[in-house]
Amino acid sequence: MSTPRIDESNVPTPAMVIDWAIVEHNSKKMSDYARAHKLRLAPHTKTHKSVRVAKLQVKDGAAALTVAKAGEAQVMSQAGAELFMAYPALDPARSQKLAELARTTRVRVGFDSHLAADVLAEAARRADSTLGVLVDVDVGMHRTGLQTVEESVALAQHVMKTKGLRLDGIMCYPGHVTLLPEQQTTQSLHPVQQKLEEVIAQWKRHGLPTTIVSGGSTPTGLQSHLIPAENEIRPGTYIYYDWNCVTGKWCTMDEVAAKVVCTVVSNAVPGKFVIDAGSKTLTRDLNFLNPSDPAFGHVVEYPRATVKRLSEEHGEVVLNDSDKAPKLGDRVHVIPNHICPAVNLQTVVWIKHPDGSLESSNVDARGLLN
Repeated sequence: MSTPRIDESNVPTPAMVIDWAIVEHNSKKMSDYARAHKLRLAPHTKTHKSVRVAKLQVKDGAAALTVAKAGEAQVMSQAGAELFMAYPALDPARSQKLAELARTTRVRVGFDSHLAADVLAEAARRADSTLGVLVDVDVGMHRTGLQTVEESVALAQHVMKTKGLRLDGIMCYPGHVTLLPEQQTTQSLHPVQQKLEEVIAQWKRHGLPTTIVSGGSTPTGLQSHLIPAENEIRPGTYIYYDWNCVTGKWCTMDEVAAKVVCTVVSNAVPGKFVIDAGSKTLTRDLNFLNPSDPAFGHVVEYPRATVKRLSEEHGEVVLNDSDKAPKLGDRVHVIPNHICPAVNLQTVVWIKHPDGSLESSNVDARGLLN
């Protein structure tokens, strides 16, 4: 017997469906942009957690792959590119994984403390390897990163004289910049540029290398040339996009590659219907650009409806007065607010081919949080 064709009408739901043609478009668009502006592209793989997607990004010109955790680094090493862990590793277990990986793959780590430097260096010496370092500088996000130029110089000098480490430059994360693209100008991005200029100038005075100055995000991705101090960018969400990105006008609806196919399992309560995707599928992340109107995603077929409440397995969708409720068993598409944690909840996603057929694909780095 032949294997029955799987498409969106019969795939088991809830199912995250990834339109591969859109993924290819998004990958090429960012790669072409980076190439045109002479920027190294080091896409963040925490969004897709997929070796298949990582290999596409490398094929399209990514110079490195960014990860958040050592487990992700081990998986993404299969894609055949340099790796950058943009997360402070300062515990022995994580550091050892990275040091051992560095024997066969070029690995860089970003951090903001002497402790991280010392723990990583000790692991590298034990593994007989060398780890590259980017010193983390805060440019306005106020999450991680050294606060002053002087602190960055002191840490860089410490790295320079620590066996097992190689100082490669500076990292930052302008994640606080969530302006609309047309509002992202040289003037509005000036504080980020100014801080990086100050750091670079002092590093050069002290003879410290600034080979890589790594920044970028999806919201600032296609405006990164307005921060000329950067020579590497690390956007992640752009490969799939999500409802936050549509709301922020960082992409169009046509560029959203990931949608969750859901089945309507109840319409018994007037004015609403219930889908089989709850918090275990869509997550509880809200649209951070529209906190006054909380919703847990966007229903494509009912654009005026609101995914108002989630329990673990139920998504309650409140209809607009003029909407007609769907029939039981109907299927709808939901765009998650934040695609990265939604992907991490999946064991497999479904790749959609041009003929509409679906192919299951593993989320290779799912759950690798250390």
